[in-house]
Amino acid sequence: MNISAPTPLLGGLSPSAFMRRHWQKRPLLIRQALPGITPFVSRSELFAMASRDAVESRLIVHEGQEWRLRSGPLPRRALPPVNQRAWTLLVQGLDLHLEAARDVLSMFRFVPDARLDDLMLSWASDGGGVGPHVDSYDVFLLQLQGRRRWRIGKVGDASLQPGVPLKILQNFVHDEEWLLESGDMLYLPPGWAHEGVAQGECMTCSIGFRAPGKAELRDEVLQRMMDAVDLPEHDPLYRDPRQPATHEPGRIPQALQGFVDAEIKRWLRSPHALQCALGEVLSDPKQQVCFDRGDSLPPHCGVRLDRRTRMIYDDEHIFINGESFRASGRDARLMRQLADRRELDASRLAKLDPAARVLVDQWVQAGWLHPLPPA
Repeated sequence: MNISAPTPLLGGLSPSAFMRRHWQKRPLLIRQALPGITPFVSRSELFAMASRDAVESRLIVHEGQEWRLRSGPLPRRALPPVNQRAWTLLVQGLDLHLEAARDVLSMFRFVPDARLDDLMLSWASDGGGVGPHVDSYDVFLLQLQGRRRWRIGKVGDASLQPGVPLKILQNFVHDEEWLLESGDMLYLPPGWAHEGVAQGECMTCSIGFRAPGKAELRDEVLQRMMDAVDLPEHDPLYRDPRQPATHEPGRIPQALQGFVDAEIKRWLRSPHALQCALGEVLSDPKQQVCFDRGDSLPPHCGVRLDRRTRMIYDDEHIFINGESFRASGRDARLMRQLADRRELDASRLAKLDPAARVLVDQWVQAGWLHPLPPA
């Protein structure tokens, strides 16, 4: 991807200009971001997907002042009639199940993969929506089929409607309003209140981004670091030959506090352990993801990443599906190309050292990678 080239996807801005002017700063309406786009899944196919255990889905029905929410799996009999007004089906992580959805998600890889989350598809009957709300993450709202009216505004009053199973703003006031048609797209930074209402039957794609909280990320990284630590064969025991007699037996000795404090600080000073844990957390697939095992890689073939595989890297490591590997030199350059391009042709694959080729073959057998057809 040429990040300096203007693109219709971003309204004639280059990815670099978009990130500088709009990312996490201000909204952007883009007319005909993807002109001529057609749905990559039919209504009946989407309804069928929502009935599967492995697919995350939600049904939202709005009747008068009442909102109802039901989580999937959702058999067809659980869904209202198509001609009933004001209901919405949300199917999350469509990129995990459909290659065409993954292709749409890949158009937004001018943002680091560590931040790119998933593609959600919303099908709505006339008047359908999820109410005025605020997201804590960046989102691109791509109109795939039909029309949806969007109202957006800065949050003046963050109070929510009581007794509602959704986080709907009680006193939403919009500043701008647009009607989006097929191919149009709206970018919203975090914290902007918005409401989308279907004007007739419509489908809308939400391209969302990961925004983990500091405490959440801290806990996950520290847990991963702890899981990676092996208890030494000779674990030094706490000793206190200078401990005097005490008249405060309930008080924790300062020497014992220092013993633990010194060990934790020593452990946290290991930069490699912290980098590995962070990369493993960020590359972990979603909980519901399962890979189908494959055969060994045929000779003279390149490889491509499975659409569900997360592969990222830092200066010293390669991370794939929650695992970390040290890499340097030519192997590191080629593995980074695989992460960036999501495929590696046969000629480049052949340049890997034997140990790295064995590793790639293991990934193929695990279903994380797939052979490319011979050139």
